[in-house]
Amino acid sequence: MIFAPRIALFLLFAFFALCVLLVHLRGRARLRFDRQLVDHSAIFAPYNLLMYAFSAVPARPILDRRGFPQLDLLQANWQTIRAEAMQLFDEGHIRAAEKHNDASFNSFFKQGWKRFYLKWYGEPLTSAETLCPKTVALLRSIPSVKAAMFALLPPGSKLNPHRDPFAGSLRYHLGLITPNSDDCRIFVDGEVHAWRDGKDVVFDETYVHWAENRTDQTRVILFADVERPLRTRWMSAINHRVGAFMGKITASPNTESATEKAGFVNRVFALNQRSRERSRTFKKKHPKLFRVLKYIGIVLMIWLVFLAPYPFVR
Repeated sequence: MIFAPRIALFLLFAFFALCVLLVHLRGRARLRFDRQLVDHSAIFAPYNLLMYAFSAVPARPILDRRGFPQLDLLQANWQTIRAEAMQLFDEGHIRAAEKHNDASFNSFFKQGWKRFYLKWYGEPLTSAETLCPKTVALLRSIPSVKAAMFALLPPGSKLNPHRDPFAGSLRYHLGLITPNSDDCRIFVDGEVHAWRDGKDVVFDETYVHWAENRTDQTRVILFADVERPLRTRWMSAINHRVGAFMGKITASPNTESATEKAGFVNRVFALNQRSRERSRTFKKKHPKLFRVLKYIGIVLMIWLVFLAPYPFVR
């Protein structure tokens, strides 16, 4: 059957588009559907629907913090965590990725957002163990906290509306160094939380959310991913393994060292960014040749997709 593979591909795409649509309709705040369809969060739409179906927490943008008693330890020790964050901030360790090796937050860096990883779906980073041992010790004692970092949002900055891609976790924010103002806040599906020193919040980051700091002071928080509570052990086991795999391929280092390496996704992203930079440089030096090569590439792509014979057709 000549058309069988095309029908199969069409059905696969239709199923994927339906999953994206269902995720898109979740909540009141939405991205444009054409953007949602190609957004990085769309990749996990089928998996995320499975997480929502088995979730043991309500389908709400901002969740009741009392439902996560394991996080009490972090809030109770917020001043200890704050002291280590302040030292890192003063010494310039909270910073953007230096070599395009953090695809997860690349768009945030353009707005001045910065981070220092404490752990990322695995063991704490070596630099974190050295520079903030007390915070790392607290995190080690809470197995459900799968990832954590110090995150900085500078004065006058804004993070545009977005969905995070992975519903296997929930997001935790603990205010450490904040303006203590309603003008420094996050919107989750339209619900507002203003960061304040020592105050925390748990929310579902797969709802559309955005943030702004309309003050003249820097905001630093403890930013963590908490494993989503699920209703069955086997689904929790699946989610744990998927999270560990995703963490491994999206790891990003704080420093250039043998013990801190970028994951596969970030290595590919860095290569792509360097390629794009070379392409922009080539375009500036040889604009006419660049256009010719571009059109040749487009024609070749059309031929490969629409005109080249399928190897399975005889």
